[in-house]
Amino acid sequence: MSQQSFASTSVLEWIREEIDGKVYEYLPLGRYVVAARGVCGGRPTIKYRRLDARHVLAFFQRGDGVQEIASDYQLPVEAVEEVIRLSSVYDYEKSYA
Repeated sequence: MSQQSFASTSVLEWIREEIDGKVYEYLPLGRYVVAARGVCGGRPTIKYRRLDARHVLAFFQRGDGVQEIASDYQLPVEAVEEVIRLSSVYDYEKSYA
């Protein structure tokens, strides 16, 4: 599924994975941005990380470059770009999980 179709999907489906023996359930808001139960109050985060999407967006808004954010937090550049792009679709202050 393309990144665009994630954002345009009105009903998201829960994904359930087992990571290191623990269950990880999330709603895929994009390829890298998810809302996971029990992670950052259900607000959008970077998948498999406890890095809140609103923080990534704030770094960008204060003038940090995409490459710099990606490097500082060991993220793919595409993840940072997706956070920026999806900020017009999802309210990063809202809990989705």
